[in-house]
Amino acid sequence: MTWLPDQPYNTLPPPPGPEVLETKPVLKAAIAANAALAQLDQAAVSIPNPTVLINTIPLLEAQASSEIENIVTTTDALFRHLGDNTGADPATKETLRYRTALAAGFQRTLERGLTSATAISVCSIIKGTDMTFRALPGTRIANPGTMEIIYSPPESRDLIAEKMSDWERFIHAPDDMDPLIRMAAAHYQFEAIHPFSDGNGRTGRILNILMLVEAGLLRQPLLYLSRYIIENKNDYYHLLGAVTAQAEWEPWILYILAGVEATSRQTVRKIEAIRELQDTFAHRARDVFKTGVDVELLSVLFEQPYCRVKNVVERCEVSRPTATKWLSSLGNAGLLKDYKIGRERLFVNHEFVDLLSRREA
Repeated sequence: MTWLPDQPYNTLPPPPGPEVLETKPVLKAAIAANAALAQLDQAAVSIPNPTVLINTIPLLEAQASSEIENIVTTTDALFRHLGDNTGADPATKETLRYRTALAAGFQRTLERGLTSATAISVCSIIKGTDMTFRALPGTRIANPGTMEIIYSPPESRDLIAEKMSDWERFIHAPDDMDPLIRMAAAHYQFEAIHPFSDGNGRTGRILNILMLVEAGLLRQPLLYLSRYIIENKNDYYHLLGAVTAQAEWEPWILYILAGVEATSRQTVRKIEAIRELQDTFAHRARDVFKTGVDVELLSVLFEQPYCRVKNVVERCEVSRPTATKWLSSLGNAGLLKDYKIGRERLFVNHEFVDLLSRREA
């Protein structure tokens, strides 16, 4: 059956094997992407306190991935509500759920492997409700400018479940395909199946990271790929469509591999900048306290850049007056910014937040 954009693509085939996907240009690009990703993985595990990265980089990924779907919030709002989303606006709450979904999917993948059930769980957390495969007909994807229908995914819950089984078999196929090439092809396949009524894009981008975790290429879910997609959004949708319409796999896979390489190198630079800031912050803090600074205090200020007095009390096992004195001293020295929000004081590691918010070249 010939593919037609306004007809459900019920004959959507699984991706081809390595004999089609692993062209010479693709394999060459995969070498560079794998090397950059390995450097990122090593940088992530070599930092003295990996929790700093685990608490922050996925939040930036959540922000960018949500922005692709026009769910826009700020880095400031996300960090401010990281431990408590009371009073957060709906976009911030939904973005924080993305981060929660990534963490839950990561743990589930480690424990049970990556499956269709993982996708359902991830999407359910993102949307804040139990999600199942689409049952109702009529899903159409249109050009937002012209409203012209550009794609109609498969229909019926049973058929979608069958296509997701194809997807699951493909990601675990014993054919020695390069994992990054497999991830690129599987991402197209998932988005073409479009299994849920909402949340497919964000779920698919989380599954990308989980595939690399399952393949042993990442020990922590720290690939910040969504920023690359935002910056090359037109190419992303154009190349997805070209796979459907003309089976043009090579340009699509090269696009994803270029994103993995660029993103990995940018994140390595960010990690190096974080380590440098941690060192200079610790040195300046020692000058403030003269008699030395609590190591746990330094850790919590980078794990939770919007720090509350109770965070220090619990982490450092000190009294509230002591925690307040420590934070106020750092605030008076300019290392932290002290904000009053309602009846609560927030102490912000503003240099760290600025570093995280800055887009690397």
